[in-house]
Amino acid sequence: MPLSRTIALIIGIIIILGLSLWLINSLIQLYWQLSWSSPLLGNLLLILVVICIAALIAGFVYYILVIQTGEQRQRRKRRQQANIQVPDATPEAASSTLQAVRQQLEQVQDEVTRQALLSKSRELETNLARGEIQVVVFGTGSAGKTSLVNAILGRVVGKVDAPMGTTQVGETYCLRLKGLERKILITDTPGILEAGVAGTEREQVARELATEANLLLFVVDNDIRQSEYEPLRALAEIGKRSLVVLNKIDLYTDEDKEVILARLRERVRGFIAPSDVVAISANPQVVELEEGGIFQPEPEILPLLKRMAAILRAEGEDLVADNILLQSLRLGEEARKVIDAQRRRQATKIVERFQWIVAGVVSATPIPVVDLLATAAVNAQMVVEIGRVYGCDLNLERGKELALSLGKTLASLGIVKGALQLLSVALQTNIGTFILGRAIQGVTAAYLTRIAGKSFIEYFRNDQDWGDGGITEVVQRQFQLNRRDEFMKSFIQEAIARVVKPMANG
Repeated sequence: MPLSRTIALIIGIIIILGLSLWLINSLIQLYWQLSWSSPLLGNLLLILVVICIAALIAGFVYYILVIQTGEQRQRRKRRQQANIQVPDATPEAASSTLQAVRQQLEQVQDEVTRQALLSKSRELETNLARGEIQVVVFGTGSAGKTSLVNAILGRVVGKVDAPMGTTQVGETYCLRLKGLERKILITDTPGILEAGVAGTEREQVARELATEANLLLFVVDNDIRQSEYEPLRALAEIGKRSLVVLNKIDLYTDEDKEVILARLRERVRGFIAPSDVVAISANPQVVELEEGGIFQPEPEILPLLKRMAAILRAEGEDLVADNILLQSLRLGEEARKVIDAQRRRQATKIVERFQWIVAGVVSATPIPVVDLLATAAVNAQMVVEIGRVYGCDLNLERGKELALSLGKTLASLGIVKGALQLLSVALQTNIGTFILGRAIQGVTAAYLTRIAGKSFIEYFRNDQDWGDGGITEVVQRQFQLNRRDEFMKSFIQEAIARVVKPMANG
């Protein structure tokens, strides 16, 4: 717990106890008066006072330890997620965000990765300039997505009444709606929730296409199932403008249709408006006539076309800008992960270099007890170089201060002693006892320097913040990660090559 919170907790409890003593003193007099007249009533009063005091202290402790901690955690989480400011959804804001992402991409060192991300950013810029509306038809394979696309376009562009899985990849067509000058692209996607590996792969394609949509048509043919509800809710949560389309209403009576519509509107209440749940029949069933012929009814999609036109007229520009913003932020997050991995590799190389420098220093000038404080000057330079990787310009004095602080934490947690025992056992099985005493100090110093360096990487990754658990939690986590058998085996082998063999040869 941070010192400031500990002090606040102590002061608060003292104040509460002081007030409680004053209250108790006042109530004691009342207690004695009641005891003479009614002992039972006096005892009940005493119990009530004790319960109130305990509840007051418990409430205060809960506020300090739980509520304030939770609030601080939320503030820190919001600060960490604010890599790119999200402006209002306008074309200018989308363009500004794209420019910020392009600047971020300049930090990516790998040429192939940088060019791939730059290509995505240029594609987003092109889409913003064109102002095209991307409508994506999404849903299960049996809901009638392809039939809907055929009905909207007024021509057959895909197979209907076919087995699930017919649409293998997204297929895009151009659409014109009366009264709209913008070009509209409508994409038929593979069905979701299909069985097998191939079905899972097709669903992934469909989800990717859905996240790029300006307007999403989520097609169902009955009340929505939980397996359908979850992807719809997830897409709505990332800002996808969606219409829920109840298809195949020719299979239901008017009464049943209204019941299903009511259920759908209730299930999506809170993230999709009732007016955005519409009923259609994209491919009505053939009707057999009494005289022996057959009649093919026309598709009933006018309610959907009217709603789409109303949305696109009123929100078209904002939908384009909002979608570009969303995709820009996703691209920025992808770039941030690449940069983070890049910085991790660079910082880890610095740690590995300094851990063997420290090993050499300690091996050349043995000390009675292995203590990271003895190598604080070396570790200070390591801290400065790691900070530089993460864009933090520290002076050597600040680096030394951080190194000393972490060294004291290592000692107080018993990690120095634990590392000595761990490495002594590991080295005994690999080298002779003659040079073991000299080697153990250097190897242990290298190991402790590695834990320190890895801890500082986490510190700088989190904007010079040790997190809710403080420096102690970070150091303990790194110690546990770096004592695993697989790592220890490779570390000991490298330590023998870099420290033990040169000592034996010397």
